[in-house]
Amino acid sequence: MSADRVVLVTGGNRGIGRAIAERFVAAGYPVAVTARSGQGPEGTLTVRADVTDAASVDAAFSEVEQQLGPVAVVVANAGITKDTLLLRMTEDDFDSVVDTNLGGTFRVVKRASKGMLKARWGRVILISSVVGLYGSAGQINYASSKAGLVGFARSLTRELGARGITANVVAPGFIETEMTAELPEEKKAEYKKAIPAGRYASADEVAGVVTWLASEDAAYISGAVIPVDGGLGMGH
Repeated sequence: MSADRVVLVTGGNRGIGRAIAERFVAAGYPVAVTARSGQGPEGTLTVRADVTDAASVDAAFSEVEQQLGPVAVVVANAGITKDTLLLRMTEDDFDSVVDTNLGGTFRVVKRASKGMLKARWGRVILISSVVGLYGSAGQINYASSKAGLVGFARSLTRELGARGITANVVAPGFIETEMTAELPEEKKAEYKKAIPAGRYASADEVAGVVTWLASEDAAYISGAVIPVDGGLGMGH
């Protein structure tokens, strides 16, 4: 089934997005990634896109459609952080994170939905975070943007569920990426203690859940929040 299902992963040049793109390539899908800089993994088409700009998103989709075909699976992964405590957080710290993480998802999914409606088949997979529902001091902007993805996916499910389109949220916990590699050792040890699994996840463990959600096996799953966090956020 995968041969003609085109996948687009936003922010697919590093970290979790890159691992997701690699996993789809390995499964035989045609894969495109958006990146503001750098390249996606081998076997992918890299297109430049700024998710805060609708015209840029539209141009990226047009390029993918021209080279690979209509996008059937969209993975909204592009995101930024600007961590600081509430009293120090500026309007821009808040607005830019929400505009990229939540607004960017809106622009990307809105554009992707046109092709999915025509095909009467689609998979919308939003990459959130355990922080979205668990909370995290210093991340009011980021947590708000990631929690917003849950309402987004559930509303989209109610709008488009009868058209063969599913929308789900994957909520990773602590993952071994460039972002977590920069944490001081004592912070890493402290976080690990809070995780029942006693370790961080590999980005590939998140990617496996994402590719499964895109498969026919997951056709009846929509509006779900699937944690990949080693038990850190249980019940949230």
